[in-house]
Amino acid sequence: MSELVAVRVARKWRGADDICVLELESSDGGPLPSYAPGAHIDLHLPGGVSRQYSLSRYRPSPQRYQLAILREPASRGGSMAVHEKLKEGDSIQISSPRNLFALAQDRRPALLLAGGIGITPILCMAEFLASSGRDFELHYCGRSSSRMAFLDRLDEDDMSARVHIHTDDGSPEQRLDIEAVLARHSRDSHIYVCGPTGFIDAMVAKALNQGWTSDHIHFERFSNADVMLRDDGSEQGFEIELASTGEIVPVGPDESIIEALARHGVFVETSCEQGICGTCLTGVKAGTPDHRDMYLSEDEKKKNDQFLPCCSRSKTPRLVLDL
Repeated sequence: MSELVAVRVARKWRGADDICVLELESSDGGPLPSYAPGAHIDLHLPGGVSRQYSLSRYRPSPQRYQLAILREPASRGGSMAVHEKLKEGDSIQISSPRNLFALAQDRRPALLLAGGIGITPILCMAEFLASSGRDFELHYCGRSSSRMAFLDRLDEDDMSARVHIHTDDGSPEQRLDIEAVLARHSRDSHIYVCGPTGFIDAMVAKALNQGWTSDHIHFERFSNADVMLRDDGSEQGFEIELASTGEIVPVGPDESIIEALARHGVFVETSCEQGICGTCLTGVKAGTPDHRDMYLSEDEKKKNDQFLPCCSRSKTPRLVLDL
């Protein structure tokens, strides 16, 4: 688990409709841990809630971290705690930055695609690329401009010529024509996508259809809430066997593996509880996991020798875990 850092809320303001922006500074006044574009931190919020949010501003030696957080109607406590409880001057703890959405090490051109609050890590990438003199193009899609954060920063001189804004309520000619955008780019360039699941799936499918290989398509989902159920909305119970003791733990259709294990006094360390961070990664000795995380690669999932019990389930009646 990442080392916790004590910070205070230096600023909090409205970034757009239903979006607030936070600036966090170290409680002791010193510099914060450095990070690369695409990184995120865990925010430990009032009430014991811990959620992950991407860092939205690139600074090589940061004195402050900046986050943009969308108010989620179906919030499990994270976004509502930020919007309604967290105040300027409050002291909280955060993790050190982690990065599952890093820019490729080569200097090939980058096509950045953001949907809604997915602009948060994409903007950080764009600022880094602009400061490094690297070639990039950014397309930012939203329902309306009033719901899109950071439009002022995207209009600055070093960014505006390479940024394209697309809104659902705007004129038809300004809407994103992804096929035309992809046709202008070399298949050797890198594509970075962040936003709602439907947006990511559509962008990735279009890129694959136009000849990009998966190693040049990078994406990050900012929530795993919409992959917690099967397509028909149903779940089935199954069993967990602990390899060290042979104990059998039943998992009900409406509970997670983490919850079932905890009922039996077996505690697995977790953080995001959404299959994003990898904190709860656990070995699998037998059985076939139903992978529902966004941490493991597709090749890693195919091996079925590890999984994330915070969100994943089982395709077989029993899973034997390395616990």
